[in-house]
Amino acid sequence: MTEYDDALSLDMVTAALRADSADVAVYAKVLTQSLSDALPPDFVTVERKQSMGDRMRGRAGEVTRIIVRLGDQQMTLSVQNGRPVAEICRAVRGVVLSRQTVPLSEWTTALASALVTHAEQNAQAAQALRKLVAGS
Repeated sequence: MTEYDDALSLDMVTAALRADSADVAVYAKVLTQSLSDALPPDFVTVERKQSMGDRMRGRAGEVTRIIVRLGDQQMTLSVQNGRPVAEICRAVRGVVLSRQTVPLSEWTTALASALVTHAEQNAQAAQALRKLVAGS
């Protein structure tokens, strides 16, 4: 990507990812949608908890964990007792070799950095991230 292509800055992507982080439920929902739009389906896994009411009404349920895989980096954000738990992992062929629990702000910065790096190598991801930053 070049500056002519409206290159995505790390700060812009980080700000977009942090936009709704005050409310964990809203943040998980926005992040799930944003990442699902920005990355191929095999890069993002969303785990949900369905109540009986959710199942009866055909609703997807509450997001409990988001796993983003970019190269050998696996970033996990889960909600436990209403609080976010963020982890940055190194994984090779699906096997997690190391796991580090980090503050949400550090996780968001690491995710933004990985997304910008991915977008530099993938035009479709770059376009989706531009939409995320623009708030569309």
